[in-house]
Amino acid sequence: MTELLTWASSVGMAIWIALIIIGYCLVVVEMFIPGFGVPGISGLCCLIVGIFFASGGSFQRGALLTLIVAALCGLALFISMRLAKGRLQKSRLVLNETSSSPTSLQTDLNRYVGKSGVAQTPLRPAGVAEIEGQRVDVLTDGEFLESGRSVVVTRVEGNSVFVRQA
Repeated sequence: MTELLTWASSVGMAIWIALIIIGYCLVVVEMFIPGFGVPGISGLCCLIVGIFFASGGSFQRGALLTLIVAALCGLALFISMRLAKGRLQKSRLVLNETSSSPTSLQTDLNRYVGKSGVAQTPLRPAGVAEIEGQRVDVLTDGEFLESGRSVVVTRVEGNSVFVRQA
């Protein structure tokens, strides 16, 4: 009889460990298919239930299982982001482009210095002006200008374009 209970206990533990493994696999699938869908929710539920029952009411065992699963999920996330060329790598959730250096942005804006344009919105002191056919966010040195006024670009500081009335 004791052997039967031991066998039943080990079979029960195997079921909960299998549930944890299935949950982990579903979470990994979710890493490659972006979105919070069926695999992710199902995987989280399987992990929670599996850890709860596999711990057998022991807080320490439950905490240890949770740390192990979290470490494995972190490793899987690292692999999916760095090494695998899955759908997550190609999705809109991951930024693959790098920004241009600040000097190139300033060089692009420096081409407007000395150019004239027309205020598209009231400049109080910030607004939008059309310069060389491009809408540009501009600033005045504190003066307010109505829309439709002619403006001249006086200087560029960082990504700020300063204008005055022409």
